[in-house]
Amino acid sequence: MIFPVTTAFFAGLFGLLYVGLSSWVVGGRVSNDVLFGGGGDSLQRRIRAHGNFSEFVPLALLLVAFLEAGGTKHWIVQALLVVLLIGRILHPFGLFAPKNSPQQFACRGGGILTTLIVLLISSILLLV
Repeated sequence: MIFPVTTAFFAGLFGLLYVGLSSWVVGGRVSNDVLFGGGGDSLQRRIRAHGNFSEFVPLALLLVAFLEAGGTKHWIVQALLVVLLIGRILHPFGLFAPKNSPQQFACRGGGILTTLIVLLISSILLLV
């Protein structure tokens, strides 16, 4: 078994991104004087971007780490992690895009799609 060095590095990047999203939510709560709950549309979107990240990224990182530890080719591991990172960066921008706009489709849709693709490919590779 190999220590998943590449996944560990990306986990650090995702940790920084998570801190950024958390700070973004806290800033929204402070500026809108909201201690609990959604506090309006803008804050609710921040909360969902943060929540969506925390719901999907840990499992995706774990699956890719298993692949890396199991000896999957390095370029496959890197590709999965880069795609996941791009998707998770795009997603919050899509939440604030105008409804049914190209930006919403590209960013939010792209963020969701890339995350699901990484989960699907990683899961399949682990099973075969």
